[in-house]
Formats: sequence, C-alpha cells, structure tokens
Amino acid sequence: MEIIWHGHSFFEIKSKEDKNQVKIAIDPFSEEIGLKVPKLEADILLISHDHYDHNNKDAISGNYFLIDNPGEYEIKGVFVKAIKSFHDKKEGKERGENLIFKIETEGLGICHMGDFGQKQLNEKQIEEIGEVDVLMVPVGGIYTISSKEAIKILEQLEPKITIPMHYSLPKLKIKLEPVDKFLKSLGIKSLTPQKKLSIKKENLSPEEAKIVLLEPK
Repeated sequence: MEIIWHGHSFFEIKSKEDKNQVKIAIDPFSEEIGLKVPKLEADILLISHDHYDHNNKDAISGNYFLIDNPGEYEIKGVFVKAIKSFHDKKEGKERGENLIFKIETEGLGICHMGDFGQKQLNEKQIEEIGEVDVLMVPVGGIYTISSKEAIKILEQLEPKITIPMHYSLPKLKIKLEPVDKFLKSLGIKSLTPQKKLSIKKENLSPEEAKIVLLEPK
C-alpha cells in the first residue's frame, strides 16, 4: 500500500485487492486555500465535511464511489466505515458535523480524522474505529484539535503509525499552527519528511509507535 499526501487533509491511498489496484482519495481541497490541486483519478472518494478546503470533488476524475454520509460501505474489496463526529467542541453548533473514516484494506486499518474538533473521542467512536495501524490526525489547532489534543487521540487509539495533517504550510492561506508544535509535544526535535509511505501489514512493528511526516506532493 502507498499513502501520498497532497497537503492539508488531502490524501491518496493506492491499495491492492485481489491483484487489482484500488485508488482512494480523501478530502481534496480547493485552490482557494493557496495550494496547488493535483488532478487525480479515484475509485473511492471520501469527503469528511462540506467545507471548501475538504470537498473539491471536481479535482477527482473517474467513476468513483462517493462517501460523504455516515455508514458502512464495501467497494472493490475495500471496507469503509464513516463515523459521525463534530467539527468543534460544542456538538457542531459552531462548525457542524465531521466524518471520521476507518478504511480496511490489505489487512491494514487506516483512520482519517477529517476536521475532528472534539476534545477527545467518546467511547462509542473508539469502539467503532477499532484497531488502527495508520492514523491521519489534524494537529494545527484553531479549526480542529490542538497538538496536545491530538496526542490524546493517539493515546485513545494507539496507532502504530501516525501521520500529522492539517497544519501550517508555505502558501497556505488558512492560519494554522506548525507541525513542530506537535512534534515537540511528543519530545521529537525534528523529522525528515518522506515523499510517500509504503507499508505492508507484516512489516509493522507491534511494539513501536512511529510518527511519519510526509512531503506534500
């Protein structure tokens, strides 16, 4: 499996099911945010909420299956669970609702938090998410959880690999905190960003939890 980050909360996952490649796109943004939008083809498109920095369906081509409502779905051997959550700490009164996505493919559990804004996950959400191998979590605060609140999510879900997202980037017009704040909260001085994350279930360490920084592509 390959995981590619296009900046903000926009991810591309390339997975193989029954020797067929399945392409998943998550939360494509509008160029209004200041970042260049790549043109992608996908089999599955996940939209966590209807804000312009997450819902640019026009950036994605192909006869994709759209998931933008809570529920359980199976597409081309990939299982997706869309779990209701809130974009803020007031049960959606400020910014509305948000979907957390749990993706199961190649024997791996991938969780994308969208614009999660609650102080922490509730017990029902933790149960619905289940075991997480790779977690994409917002860390830039202001519109989502802060770096310290993101660490609480890590404690609740215990992912093997965490990829921070939704933080300050050059040219990004949305004011967010830098990823360094999150890393320092974990006692990490610096990390070298990777162009993509290639993983297999058998190569994951059951004991060691890792933080992976990706370069926007």
